[in-house]
Amino acid sequence: MRKIVFLDRATVAPQIVIRKPNFPCELIEHLRTKPGEVVERLAGAEVAIINKVRLTAEILQKLPALKLIAVAATGTDCIDKPYCQKNGVAISNIRGYSGRTVPEHTFALMLALRRSIVPFRADVLAGEWRKADQFCFFNHPIHDLGGARLGIIGEGFIGQRVADIARVLGMTPMFAAHKGKTGLGPLYTPWNEVIETADVITLHCPLTPETANVIGLPEFRQMKRRPLIINTARGGLIDEKALEIALEEGLISGAGVDVTTPEPPPADSPLMRIASRPNVIVTPHIAWASDEAQQTLADQLIDNIEAFVAGKPRNLVEGAF
Repeated sequence: MRKIVFLDRATVAPQIVIRKPNFPCELIEHLRTKPGEVVERLAGAEVAIINKVRLTAEILQKLPALKLIAVAATGTDCIDKPYCQKNGVAISNIRGYSGRTVPEHTFALMLALRRSIVPFRADVLAGEWRKADQFCFFNHPIHDLGGARLGIIGEGFIGQRVADIARVLGMTPMFAAHKGKTGLGPLYTPWNEVIETADVITLHCPLTPETANVIGLPEFRQMKRRPLIINTARGGLIDEKALEIALEEGLISGAGVDVTTPEPPPADSPLMRIASRPNVIVTPHIAWASDEAQQTLADQLIDNIEAFVAGKPRNLVEGAF
């Protein structure tokens, strides 16, 4: 009987059903797994299910029975892929499940920040409306999304869906050419043009050595239109110290952040220092996490495992077996 172990079940909400695969197996779930517990818990397992647990070469070499790492997410940067490729360990991931939830969260942040929803709500609760003694008051800036130029960093599935919604709202989406590269084709707007002319910049690219800190202080100083910055992709894409400086110096109009480095951020991190500002919203990496999206993820996760065991693997990750 095959042994399947889910090391961090708590990364999927408890109300989401994770069905048992359609073949004889023992499915063991751990809510959380510390680094020192990984080898013991995966001993004898043919399939490891993980979300954010790190599987390094040092750990993997102690797990000779392991045949598949089924990632309950899209990102696989927590796995030593070269080791897996060399040693015949397959990696599968989740695809196409977040085409509604991440774009919707992205625009929720945009709308809340452009229209100052959070500070206006705080003012109402603090009695400012009564003090105004009229039908409305204007303590905070309010801007439309319609007519704004939207810079999108990342032209994949999520980036394309964001562009679709932007067009419906009357925005002008621009896909940023990859930083430092030219000649990528008509889809792209030059990197510097996007940075300099966008009213809102949103990130939807993977975290790689090439994209780490792709937005730093030099980019913030290039932003002529003081754009709103939205990041629902990966925390390491933005230099968080530079983001804090950009807000302090008024280089940008605000920031909506769903991802940090590390997660959760320590209390003295740049993100936590700026989180209480009226033009900043920090959410706890939940853009992906609508109930509908999570159930789709859970179903696809088990589909991937069943397909692998049936000899018809799907959603295998490049750079792995």
